[in-house]
Parts: sequence; C-alpha cells; structure tokens
Amino acid sequence: MNSYLIKNVSVLGAAPTDLLLRDGMVAEAGPGLSAPEATVLDATGLVALPGLVDLHTHLREPGREDAETVETGSRAAALGGYTAVCAMANTSPVADTAGVVEQVWRLGREAGLVDVQPIGAVTVGLAGERLAELGAMADSAARVRIFSDDGHCVADPRLMRRALEYVKAFDGIIAQHAEEPRLTEGAQMHEGEVSTRLGLTGWPAVAEEAIIARDVLLAEHVGSRLHVCHLSTAGSVEVLRQAKARGVRVTAEVTPHHLLLTDTRAETYDPVYKVNPPLRTATDIAALRAALVEGVIDIIATDHAPHAVEDKECEWAYARPGMLGLETALSIALEVLGPEWDLIAERMSRTPARIAGLTEHGHDPAPGAPANLTLVDPAARRTIDPAESASRSRNTPYARMTLPGRIVATFLRGEATVLDGKAVK
Repeated sequence: MNSYLIKNVSVLGAAPTDLLLRDGMVAEAGPGLSAPEATVLDATGLVALPGLVDLHTHLREPGREDAETVETGSRAAALGGYTAVCAMANTSPVADTAGVVEQVWRLGREAGLVDVQPIGAVTVGLAGERLAELGAMADSAARVRIFSDDGHCVADPRLMRRALEYVKAFDGIIAQHAEEPRLTEGAQMHEGEVSTRLGLTGWPAVAEEAIIARDVLLAEHVGSRLHVCHLSTAGSVEVLRQAKARGVRVTAEVTPHHLLLTDTRAETYDPVYKVNPPLRTATDIAALRAALVEGVIDIIATDHAPHAVEDKECEWAYARPGMLGLETALSIALEVLGPEWDLIAERMSRTPARIAGLTEHGHDPAPGAPANLTLVDPAARRTIDPAESASRSRNTPYARMTLPGRIVATFLRGEATVLDGKAVK
C-alpha cells in the first residue's frame, strides 16, 4: 500500500498543514511532517475535504451498459471528489433481489474507485404492487439498508406503510420518489407560466408535496425512517420543516440542478434540461438554497442519470428525463454556497454517510480517520466540456458553463484514485 505526504494543505479552509496517509488511515497531521518512504504531494493553495458521498446515483449496470457501467460511473464519481456512492435500483433486471444487489456491490469492489453501496427496490420490478425481498437484500453481502423505487413513486399508501414497517426492524430507510402519478400523467415540465406559454403539459408542485405530506404522516405513525429524494419545491420545504419540528424521522436531499437551473431552460426545447422532478422556478430555488443552509434539507445528492445518445438527442416529448451530476456537483455547490467548506462537508459527506450508515466515510481528515478525502483547488475555474466526461453519457446541462473549483486528487482508504485531476485507474 502506498503512503502519501500531502504538504501545505488547508483542511476545511483552516491554516495550511501536512497530512500523512499510511495503511489506509490519516496517520499524522501537522506542519513540517516528513516521511522518506511516502510520495510527496505539494498541496499549496488546495483545500482538503472528507471524501464526498452521494446518496443518489444511477450506474445503469446491469442492463443499460450503453449509458453507464459501474466502472465508468465510479470513475466519474472519483473525478468529482466522491469516495462512496449509493447505486439506485432501476437497473435491468431491477435490483429487487439479493442476487442483483450483490452483483452491483461486487462490480463496485472490482472497479475499486469508490465504495458502491447498492440501494434495493421497494417493490418487485418497481411495479408498486408487492414488496421486494427487503430482508434478503438486507442480509446479503451488500448489506442493503436503503430501499427506493426511484423513477417511480410508491403510490399505494398501504404498501408504503408496510415497507416502512418492514425496514424498521433493521433500522432501514425507504427513499421515496415523491410524485403522485395521477397528477403528472403526460407531464413534460414544471406546471407554471413557462409551461403555459410553451404549450407543454405541466408537472404541478402539489404532486410532490402531497406525497411528502402523506409519507411523513405514515413515517410518524410507524416510527420508521423516511428519506425524500430530489426535493424540488418551496411547498415541499415547508412540509419537511413542519415534520422535522414534530420529530418525524425524515431526511431529504436536493440535487445540484434544482439549486441552479430554472424551468426557463425548457424554452430552448433542448432535452438535456428534461428531468424528473422538473426544473422549477426561481422562487423554488431560493427556498431550496435557504433550506439547505438551514439544515431543513439535509444533503446534496446528484441524481446522476446518464442516458444513451438516442434517449436524449430526440424530440423533447420522447426524451428520457435525467442529467449527469457526479463530476460537477462540488462546483455547483461552490457556485451556490460559496467556499463554505464546513457546510459543504456536512451536506456532501458527513450527513449522507451518516444517513447511509457508511461508517468509513464522512470523517474530516485528521489522525486516526480513514483516509477517504479529496483535494480541491478553489481558485480554479473550468469550462464544462461534455466530451471530457468520464461517464459513458454526455447529457450534462452545464455544457459550456464556467464553474468554480477543480478536483485535484481523491483518495480511497489512502490509495489515490485521482491525481492531478486525472483518474489513476
């Protein structure tokens, strides 16, 4: 195992110091360290963060390897500063059995770029009709603790209640895609002034808010853990705030794109901006940003959703929803929050690791901590070129945008996965 001596790095924006990574741990920290056997990295001007953790990643394998694989998605994650990602269940076959989640978990271990933690489906085939093998997935080698039908809402309240009751036995989490399907049939974008002007069927905010309101009541009744995926409206923030004030065991995520982009992007009819839930209004963005800072929204999660060319480069109505996110998430966080390093570490590493139960992750770089960390150049600005993405897909909504921050290095258990901004493997 390699040893690294990182010189003159600022840990979470503090005064420059040195970090010695040895045997998968941060062995020492302090100015003026020396270690003759270690590879020395000059990190002057760089900031060290705990390795980022994404609670919402689509890796597409098995079944849609034309869009992404566990390996290519893991490489994109490492280049984005991530050391762990949670892989959603909407693969083909669906990750609704112990066999499939173990396959994804083993593929992640073989790639060795980030820790890949599978998320299991709540219902068989994501069909919303009967519960999947939740217990078998929890007992599998993958040790699944989060379950989600993401891409589909668990719309049946009785089934949602049963799922919450079932996972309570092992302190599991149901992560809900909050969308009342009867209110979004045929929807193409956010319902509002822009959709009316463009003549596109709208996706009303209340379709999200109604499901969140229902589910926090169910979670409160059962005493189980609920997580809200990709929360996107100001109304949802208020439902969440009230639930937390009552002590409901609910957490929520917001995506980078819902923090930055508005529904006016649909005016171009470029399907790269089609996403579910849809891009909302400037009023919603302001509420989401404030809630993220306040802690009402717990984390930033990418909802990294790669798609093959034919699924995006077509007419808006036929395009599949989703955007890339892993390689740009930290830059969007810097754009939105500024260099608030402790806040960024809390929302993108510590809290998602805690929610997911990833005990090796989410630790600030300090002696005795697992050496899962990333080095960021906060002074750098980069123009996003889709052709340079490590993902197999190119559906980034940030093409040609100039964003702050650059990932210089990422370490997983003390081994470099990224050096000088390039993937090691």
